[in-house]
Amino acid sequence: MEEEGVIKFELHFTESAPVTVASLDDLIHWRGLLWEQGLVGQDPQRYGGYGFGNVSQRVPGLLQSDNNMTFIISGSQTGHLHMLTREHFAIVSSCDAYTNRVEAQGPIRPSSESLTHGMVYRQSDNINVVLHAHSPDIWQAAGALHLPVTNMEVEYGTPAMAQEVDRLFRETNVAQQKIFSMGGHEDGIVAFGNSAGEAGAILTHTLLQCHDQH
Repeated sequence: MEEEGVIKFELHFTESAPVTVASLDDLIHWRGLLWEQGLVGQDPQRYGGYGFGNVSQRVPGLLQSDNNMTFIISGSQTGHLHMLTREHFAIVSSCDAYTNRVEAQGPIRPSSESLTHGMVYRQSDNINVVLHAHSPDIWQAAGALHLPVTNMEVEYGTPAMAQEVDRLFRETNVAQQKIFSMGGHEDGIVAFGNSAGEAGAILTHTLLQCHDQH
């Protein structure tokens, strides 16, 4: 069983103060809703007891050397917390799936899925929020729902997973669907959008479609 939450990339981390971005409140709100639905969290009965799921938001202009790719992401191993605060988010200032390197700062180390989030943001300036949830229902129904799916041989948190995301944007209609399944990452689902509300609504709607099929 792979260990959710274990960082596999080369991380260059600088400890610093929490972010003070007002729009982070929406992301925190939606992350709390996902936690209540068991779509992110930590459960001794699931995934070897490791935390699962994470959320992020692009914040252009946050850093002096910003290249429009800076994003805030929930910290590694925060799954057990119902409501996060600003102390539970890291700023990713640079991430490169091809060199397997992430640069980040903040009061906490960034999620192990930072490379995947970064690759989603790279696809379009209109993508501002990424929600990585764990839904057995959606994951198992991905084929029936015609969701794009990453290669089943590719593990989470790796350069190969980020490159699979890049492939989905080239070869499927994922840019229109705004949701995909991680074939090699048990129950892993990623939804994205212009805002936390849009990404959350897409995830919620897809979950309802699963229930309608039963």
